[in-house]
Amino acid sequence: MSLRVNPTELDTSQLVTEEDWARHRRAMLMGLPAELDGKALPDVLLEHQKQLLQATAAYRLVVTDKSRRVGATWGVGADAVLTAGLARNEGGMDVLYLGYNLDMAREFIDTCGMWARAFMPACSEVQEFLFIEQGEKGADHAIKAFRITFASGFEICALSSKPRSLRGRQGFVIFDEYAFHDDPAELLKAAMALLIWGGKVLVISTHNGADNPFNELIQEIRAGKRPGAVVRVTFDDALEYGLYQRVCMKTGQSWSAEGEAKWRAEIYKSYGSGADEELRCIPSQGSGAYLSRTLIHARMREDIPVIRWKAPAGFVDWPEDLRKAEIEGFCNDQLKPLLEELDPRCRSCFGQDFGRSGDLSVIHPLQVRQNLSLSTPFLLELRDVPFESQKQIAIFIKENMPRFFHAAFDASGNGAYLAEACRQAFGSSLVSEIKLSTSWYLLNMPKLKAAFEDGTFELPLDDDVMNDYRAIVMTKGIAKIPDDARSEGADGFPRHGDSAIAGALAVFASVQSGGEVGASTADTRPNTEILSDYIGGQETIEQRTDFSDFLRM
Repeated sequence: MSLRVNPTELDTSQLVTEEDWARHRRAMLMGLPAELDGKALPDVLLEHQKQLLQATAAYRLVVTDKSRRVGATWGVGADAVLTAGLARNEGGMDVLYLGYNLDMAREFIDTCGMWARAFMPACSEVQEFLFIEQGEKGADHAIKAFRITFASGFEICALSSKPRSLRGRQGFVIFDEYAFHDDPAELLKAAMALLIWGGKVLVISTHNGADNPFNELIQEIRAGKRPGAVVRVTFDDALEYGLYQRVCMKTGQSWSAEGEAKWRAEIYKSYGSGADEELRCIPSQGSGAYLSRTLIHARMREDIPVIRWKAPAGFVDWPEDLRKAEIEGFCNDQLKPLLEELDPRCRSCFGQDFGRSGDLSVIHPLQVRQNLSLSTPFLLELRDVPFESQKQIAIFIKENMPRFFHAAFDASGNGAYLAEACRQAFGSSLVSEIKLSTSWYLLNMPKLKAAFEDGTFELPLDDDVMNDYRAIVMTKGIAKIPDDARSEGADGFPRHGDSAIAGALAVFASVQSGGEVGASTADTRPNTEILSDYIGGQETIEQRTDFSDFLRM
């Protein structure tokens, strides 16, 4: 089970500016009741901290999927004190804390000491002690640890971050920054034994890669493969729950929406490329899938159609005039209505991944909006379509796209013919012939991923398309679709990440500048007249560096 309270509809996976955040926070606070004589105090625990305690009360295994420094461990300290302070018949038990270093242990015990003094004076002071732990080769080692004992007979104890530390113990186990322990999987295995006799396990961490046991544990719980609950809190969630207000209270500053927005922007900037993992709870991709299912799904839209066309049996042997007529009818019936809906103000381009008899050919059209985001009008999948027919379709799409400026073709293997033929038909400045290679993937797959992460790219809501993009994996540090990556589509035919390659080529095409077809149709005067007006303006011809482009208007 996944738990998360979201008080807002602001999509923080998109790029949010300081102004956006300040406006959003002011709107949130407008609905709150006024302070009483300016002395109203906030709740002791923030919403995500309360939610975590509610989860540990209801579930025996809880995982918190969190951002850095949002106060999760501080809130859990209250849970630890309440648990250790209760009598056995009320659910009391020992609390066993395992961080990955001594400083974390000391900080947690100090936090628990603060809560204990607030809740119940009947507890000891923080004690340092040594316990004997047997090493891997049988040698005994004295390990420094910390504990607080309570009148209930239970204690909060910070132990060594070794799986054997839990052997023979019972209680409520808390793993802090679990993903960064030396052997997290073995730690969890040792802790699971405590559940047999009524214990509980709480796993706290930020992410440390998609393949880490922490992320695997989360996926198991969310998939229902393991009983438990996941409490997720991103940095922006914590801000909405009042994190920055608490920072201001502690530092003596006055809170404002503008101040919070500036502080937020500085935090994100300080984490740089690590912000997704450290603040947004998105595990980084080491090996395995390059794009998470969640990220791909967030960019999918129901209103984008996928046009799938398979050539009739024996189509390649039809007479040429019949083949052309068939393709023309297909283009007019299925593609032209969609092309006529394109925004005439936006520049247009497309990318095509080539396939002939085995793999699909996929054409991914794009329009570049004024804000540089990319609009996908449709996706076209062609199976077993002859070379010349694919050329006819590509030309039809190009001729019916407003302000067309570029196309990127897969020129690997047999695709080289189609890429060259379209270059001759379109003009060399309007076509890129791409030999898909390790170096091309190295340079261009990060751009595709950035378009997903920035929310500037969109796809049809389609399972086959999802599987194509999930086929992109990190191979020796480079994102690509492996040669042996094969899947079966809904039509029963094989796929090889075809639409993902078309999408990467389309994104590549969108940043090219090879000229533009039909950029200006409003002024139909001869070029000499336009040139006369131009010279009479404020600029001179010498000041204009793209004079050759101007003459082509």
